[in-house]
Amino acid sequence: MARKRKTAARRTPARGSARAKSSAARSTRQDAIMLLKADHRQVEQWFEQFESSRSESKKSDLADRICKALTVHTTIEEEIFYPAFYEATQEKSLHHEAEIEHDGAKNLIAQIESSGPADDYFDAKVKVLSEMIKHHVREEEQRDGMFAKARESRMDLNALGEQLAARKAQLMGSAEADEETSTRRSARSSAHDPGAMARLARRTRGE
Repeated sequence: MARKRKTAARRTPARGSARAKSSAARSTRQDAIMLLKADHRQVEQWFEQFESSRSESKKSDLADRICKALTVHTTIEEEIFYPAFYEATQEKSLHHEAEIEHDGAKNLIAQIESSGPADDYFDAKVKVLSEMIKHHVREEEQRDGMFAKARESRMDLNALGEQLAARKAQLMGSAEADEETSTRRSARSSAHDPGAMARLARRTRGE
């Protein structure tokens, strides 16, 4: 009997350690609103860097990051968060206005992606997109906005956070694969153009 008690005592810390690790893992997960707000902060930072930059290659890289991030962000909201929000709250106005604002942003994103710093309107397009996103974020995050009403509802924000994170990772993986393919094609087409190769190298370094 004494041996059994000692064995049990030795095993107890292992179970406690497993529970601690599980609890720590849960605490690092973001619920849906935390994840979406983190996206907002990241894009805001890139917009600020764009406005302060004087390098065309740096602006091109930042605009590319902004457009890709916003494309992924709007997709996961429209596919997962917005439908869940509408089902839980029946807030028709907030839901519909958010989707209309997304449509406007996506139209401008497409224009930015098809242009570049050589376009006289490039900086203006990014600036207007920044203002559109600031307004949209303010609408979602304000005291009586979508996020506040989502927290007041019975939405399972933790489960939604996991769904959003999984879909975001999937979309970002696809975007990175597409970018790698595009870079390889550019490298092949520029193989006999030293100037083009230099520009490609600078863009890869983020200069």
